[in-house]
Amino acid sequence: MTEVLRIVSGSANPSLAAAVADHLGVESDGCDVARFPDGELRPIVESVCGADVYVLQPTAPPVNEHIIELLLLLDACRRSRAARVTAVVPYFGYARQDRRTAAGQALGSTVIANAIAAGADRLVVVDPHTPALEAQCRIPVETLTAVPTLAAQLAAELPQGSVVVAPDLGAVKLAERYAAILHAPVAVVRKQRESAATVSALDLAGDVRGRCAVIVDDMITTGATIEAAVGLLGQRGAAPDIVVAVTHGLFVHAAVNRMRDLDLGRVLVTDTVAPKQAPTVIEVCSIAPTLAAAIACLHNDQPLHQSPAPAP
Repeated sequence: MTEVLRIVSGSANPSLAAAVADHLGVESDGCDVARFPDGELRPIVESVCGADVYVLQPTAPPVNEHIIELLLLLDACRRSRAARVTAVVPYFGYARQDRRTAAGQALGSTVIANAIAAGADRLVVVDPHTPALEAQCRIPVETLTAVPTLAAQLAAELPQGSVVVAPDLGAVKLAERYAAILHAPVAVVRKQRESAATVSALDLAGDVRGRCAVIVDDMITTGATIEAAVGLLGQRGAAPDIVVAVTHGLFVHAAVNRMRDLDLGRVLVTDTVAPKQAPTVIEVCSIAPTLAAAIACLHNDQPLHQSPAPAP
């Protein structure tokens, strides 16, 4: 590519954008976000005319506000005559709304994907909740995974005989990816969601007795799924100091307190979402090197080095 590489940061996670830019040896261009009295946003970007622009903005809580800011940033870059605009959305909000479970519902993931496609030439995401996102989007989607980053941190300290635990059926493929790297077996929790913040763990397939259990998932939102899995693992005789590894640490409502009260050995998350103040048990592994490597490949029209996330 002959175009200049530019990283434009939204307000959702400027520290991650700065880290990505540092890995690439470029400056991160922030944006000024004006706010009208009624709450409307008006982000303003610096000149990106003729540049290959990567707008980095996870759509983390407050999800709706960060989505609107992302869409406006993409439009601002396009109207400023950027040569190419890529939306880098490390955490893709609304991805769990990938199917209708009752009459009258919308497909939120498709709506947001189409809105992003209206202003971007390409979309980059990390471990989206739905693997069907690429099929729902009109523009190319590059799906990265944080599994190698998190698994490398785990491998250094996990005892022999550990077991990787999927806290629900939807996390089985993810657990298998971790298990392949860690050379560990997989156990699966069967859960039942009773409300947005309440989950029951019904059964466990796999042997965890006396073993260090590593619960893996794509995100922690309220912490209810992790709490239910930890309770069941304790009943089945898992070793104390259970470990949790997730890509996206949303930690809404009382999730941080839940993690603290569970007396876990470690909680590993990445910085796809800007880290919050949290107890020392929560460790943050940066996804910046992974994002920077992907952006460098895309900028130079080279194939990505990282394998895509597993298909369902």
